[in-house]
Amino acid sequence: MIADSSYRDFLEELAARPFSPEADARCQWLMERNNFGELTDAEREELTGLVRLSQWMSLVRAQAFTLLGRSPVVPTA
Repeated sequence: MIADSSYRDFLEELAARPFSPEADARCQWLMERNNFGELTDAEREELTGLVRLSQWMSLVRAQAFTLLGRSPVVPTA
């Protein structure tokens, strides 16, 4: 159990912050362009950065959920 409420609040904030819909949409658009071989060098760098950021955020959120003793809620379609 987490004793420090400010630490718990911090973990709650981390757990509540998924990849933004705008960043996700941009990443999806870039991946689609990549599938067709249409990325510029700048877009390829941007896509690489977005993928790394998304992966990092997923790991941080997973750790926050673990420390909070919870599982993430997966949205249903």
